Amino acid sequence: MPHLTLIQAVNDALHLAMKHDDRVVVLGEDVGENGGVFRATEGLHDTFGEDRVVDTPLAEGAILGAAIGMAAYGIRPIPEIQFTGFMPMVFDHMVSHASRLRWRTRGRFTCPLVLRAPYGSGIHAPEHHSESHEAYYMHTPGLKVVVPSNPYDAKGLLISAIKDPNPVLFFEPKRIYRAIRQEVPEEIYEIPLGKAAVVNEGTDVTVITFGSMTHMAKEAITRASEQGISAELIDLRTVWPLDIDTISTSVAKTGRCVIVQEAPRAASFSSEILTLIHEKVFDSLQAPVERVAGFDTPMPYYRMENYYLPNANRILAGINNVLNF
Repeated sequence: MPHLTLIQAVNDALHLAMKHDDRVVVLGEDVGENGGVFRATEGLHDTFGEDRVVDTPLAEGAILGAAIGMAAYGIRPIPEIQFTGFMPMVFDHMVSHASRLRWRTRGRFTCPLVLRAPYGSGIHAPEHHSESHEAYYMHTPGLKVVVPSNPYDAKGLLISAIKDPNPVLFFEPKRIYRAIRQEVPEEIYEIPLGKAAVVNEGTDVTVITFGSMTHMAKEAITRASEQGISAELIDLRTVWPLDIDTISTSVAKTGRCVIVQEAPRAASFSSEILTLIHEKVFDSLQAPVERVAGFDTPMPYYRMENYYLPNANRILAGINNVLNF
């Protein structure tokens, strides 16, 4: 099997989806001849032509508005927004129209689109190019939110998202676009949305995370193992719908939990996970749930970026906190 980076796995998934389904269309700023700002759509224009790989004006609202219309009439559009920080311009379309189309029409129409966008920080870019906005969209019924952490998952999850009859936000952690390689099958395969992966089994503490933070957590639990701590690591993969069954089973076993995210702590995704843990397995907890997150400030400029982001030291400190409670 070829060893692909995450960006190559995304590109491979798009190629295969477009090859096997004539309804799949890609649209966005510079996605055609230039192949996208990170080259995720490189080669698609040459293979499938300008009718299926559409370069759009610099108008995010128009991109998504057009995609919703396409989806309602049976096309499978994949709009790209260059950075998640530019998504406030499409927020109304996403939460007021794409998410509600099935409900509003009592099932007469669906909205099978996948909005792709580079997500998160770690590349020393300004704040609008570095933010983590998953919690905004999780609050909206009808939307699914996916954040892969590795090339294999990225391809399988993206193919599943494209086949889904409902709108999916597919956030790609740009920090690891080219940072890791992994064996990825050449053929089409699917990873079901809404199913987490247990990356590492353990008995002392559960660490829950997703996206690029999965790699920070791996480093932390490796260092924890040198202290004799057995940590179980869960990579959520799909942050909404949430795989609460996998989380509950793990926390019931370990009795302790650390949740890691790079978004600010206040009113965040980690708050929802913490609440659900309390509702499902409160009697199993032997310590308060610890959260390791970004700070409640805008993303700082690059000199402070690494201070802002959770790292292995902060995650390991969280693990020790719950074990020493």
